[in-house]
Amino acid sequence: MSEFNFKLEAAKVLAGKGKVSRRDFMQLALAVGLSVPMAEGLFTQAVRAAPKKGGFFRAAIGHGSTTDTLDPATWENSFTGDIGPGVIGDPLVEIDQENNVVPALAESFEPSNGTSKWVYKLRKGVTFHNGKTMTANDVVASYNHHRGKDTKSAVKSAIKIIKDIKADGPDTVIFELESGSADFPYVTYHLIVYPANDDGSIAWEKGIGTGAFMLENFEPGVSLKAKRFPDYFGKANFDQIEMLVIGDVVARQNALNSGDVHFMDRPDLKTLALLERNPRFTIDSVTGFAHYVAPMNVKVAPFDNPDVRQAIKYCFNREELVKKVLFGHGKVGNDDPIAPSIKYATNPKPIHKYDPDKVKFHLKKAGLTSLKVDLSASDAAFAGALDAAVLMQQSAKKTGIDINVIRESSDGYWSNVWMKKPWCMSYWGGRPTVDWMMTTAYKGGAAWNDTFWKNDRFDKLLGEARAETDQSKRAAMYAEMQQILHDDGGIAVLMFNDWVEVSSKKVAHGKLNSNYDHDGGHMYRRWWFV
Repeated sequence: MSEFNFKLEAAKVLAGKGKVSRRDFMQLALAVGLSVPMAEGLFTQAVRAAPKKGGFFRAAIGHGSTTDTLDPATWENSFTGDIGPGVIGDPLVEIDQENNVVPALAESFEPSNGTSKWVYKLRKGVTFHNGKTMTANDVVASYNHHRGKDTKSAVKSAIKIIKDIKADGPDTVIFELESGSADFPYVTYHLIVYPANDDGSIAWEKGIGTGAFMLENFEPGVSLKAKRFPDYFGKANFDQIEMLVIGDVVARQNALNSGDVHFMDRPDLKTLALLERNPRFTIDSVTGFAHYVAPMNVKVAPFDNPDVRQAIKYCFNREELVKKVLFGHGKVGNDDPIAPSIKYATNPKPIHKYDPDKVKFHLKKAGLTSLKVDLSASDAAFAGALDAAVLMQQSAKKTGIDINVIRESSDGYWSNVWMKKPWCMSYWGGRPTVDWMMTTAYKGGAAWNDTFWKNDRFDKLLGEARAETDQSKRAAMYAEMQQILHDDGGIAVLMFNDWVEVSSKKVAHGKLNSNYDHDGGHMYRRWWFV
């Protein structure tokens, strides 16, 4: 390497740290023989590549409700989902950009007795925002918050397998399971650690956690503001963050355009091309496990009839939904919620697609010649949910099914419509394993089983597959489960959507996490200002 090239490489490092001016860098690059555009590109790349501390980051989030709380058992949308692992709290482990489980509050985690026992060693010296040292007792209390008889936590079904949790000294937590579970560490959502009270409950009301940011103000359905915790055990760059609930997509884009926020989720895909042409913005489109759905309550007529459910699954054009709602940022669903990238995913047959003849066949089996049903929708469910409902209505009309689209209010959608109305629009961020997704949403009696579906064979296989260590046997069990759900379940998986988000070029980030939106909920501590 020549002396000039060596100096250029060194200058790139220093530029990333803000220690070389654009002018000096350009002079050196031009001396090496680079063109002006290439030199400019290298400087910009170097400046954006190195994380820097400081600044006030503001994000416009399309979710959030006046019923939101700081209680992790109640978190049900993207806004509250970020509060825990991304802002004020941390789980024992987290899932990285490659879908691997990596340490967070725990520094290690190991199975024993096959996979029916898990031992977690905690990081030493981790403190809560009030200065209290985190111990194993806090972890035990935080998990038990979701296990109690009266808890309504959505993660209860996923951790029901836990037979006992105990602290073994201040830095070790032992989980005894009812049966083996190779995927047990993957269950992290909701499970942040709050301080334990003397009675074994947790003190969640003030939002005092171990996270990268200390809570300053929280107004449900409006905003959350927090400042960087100086004693955080990990890395965080922004001095201060604010999460703003802006349910209307036009208002979110206006906030971004005006510079009031640095990030927005759920852009209007119909006008995304305009944002792509704007040099001030970066568009990220990440393929993950997320999917848009229309759950039917199988306990309520007419959805209690399997043939009616099958008729509905054939009555709308999924390719049209991907084209006109996702604008290519995703792919069609086939009433199986397991994303193709997840281990053990299958694609059950027959493929559910628009087929008027099959609609009429199943309606006839149900003793019907036509059908009229209500479909509740709001863009609070997902961006373009109302458009999707109208498209479904138009397709279904040609098959003998009359879908009455009910336009619901965005505020309170998740508390007043989802799991309340018989058929509605919804979404899932997905889960990184088959077991977690199925246990959370389709196991009989699960808190978030939004179709209220129960199948004894499915539930039996779910328990057996979780403990099965033979990979081929486990694969066969998961394949049968996906087939059962596809054929009999009340879920219409409309399409798998990419995470599409827009940010100001004033901020930068590394490789994005695809598990959930907002860089897996971690953008607040992982991103930085350039």
